[in-house]
Amino acid sequence: MASSSRLHVVKPHRVVVLALEPVVGFDLTIPPTVFGNATRSDGTPLYDVRICGLTTAPVRSAAGFSLVPDYGMEALAEADTVIIPGTYIPQPRNEGTLPDDVAEALALIRPGTRIASICTGAFVLGAAGLLDGRPATTHWQRADMFRALYPKVLLNEDLLFIDDGDIITSAGLAAGVDLCLHLVRRDFGSEVANRSARHCVVPPWRDGGQSQYIERVMPDEGTEGTGPTRAWALERLDQELSLGTLAEQARMSVRTFSRRFKAETGQSPGTWLLQQRVRHACHLLETTDLSVDRVAESAGLGTAASLRHHLRTELGVSPLAYRKTFRAG
Repeated sequence: MASSSRLHVVKPHRVVVLALEPVVGFDLTIPPTVFGNATRSDGTPLYDVRICGLTTAPVRSAAGFSLVPDYGMEALAEADTVIIPGTYIPQPRNEGTLPDDVAEALALIRPGTRIASICTGAFVLGAAGLLDGRPATTHWQRADMFRALYPKVLLNEDLLFIDDGDIITSAGLAAGVDLCLHLVRRDFGSEVANRSARHCVVPPWRDGGQSQYIERVMPDEGTEGTGPTRAWALERLDQELSLGTLAEQARMSVRTFSRRFKAETGQSPGTWLLQQRVRHACHLLETTDLSVDRVAESAGLGTAASLRHHLRTELGVSPLAYRKTFRAG
């Protein structure tokens, strides 16, 4: 009788972070910080984050200090998500091969486990063959080297992260925060992700991609930036916002506006605007009971058919499936 009335307890999602020396210390601390602060409204932890090495011996970082992991590689066998932070490990970075002990560790990961990399952790996934034929990203400064070593990977260094279902890769360093917040959002919805972001004092979602951080010569236009116009547009997503309208609001020619916009965000105005509309539609699906037609209209996507198309293209799900997943989360 007592057992039948006992509440069902859901185990936290287990994230195991594999530190491969010389590990990028900053990358290594991102998952426990972001996931460790992802909780239910009553403070119940939603993740169990564990740091492991190939053994429990100290792992050297690239910044002149060592860290002692609580677990050895055996922890990988119990993971729901495995994350490989940036690393200067020589074989994957320089030769395109995996050391035997790293291959042994990766072999412990159960089929179906979600695997992610931060920054140059993608080199490890590339050497393991896990990215062949799949889209991925890594630090923009390492893109040419990555392509030379792993030509079968569909590398796109312009993005902050790429979610390809069971494999997720992020760009350099702080893009690991974007990746981890995205996974929290995917697992438990925006409310939980936003709460973790607030604790970490970071934006829950950054506009644009990694391309905005690539070193380049900024166009000398002698005009103000496009930031105020982007803020203006975000308040009017339900309206028709042509390129001409945006340029006029910024008091620039269309050509100048387009060049400035791409230089500041890494995206064209049209790509950015569509991204904002899809994101706003997702927010409305999560937080309101509006019909799919009304969500599409409010987000400036026109019709329910258009919303379904863009959501399937961006996220691989229908609006109703998205709402069911994240409202439940």
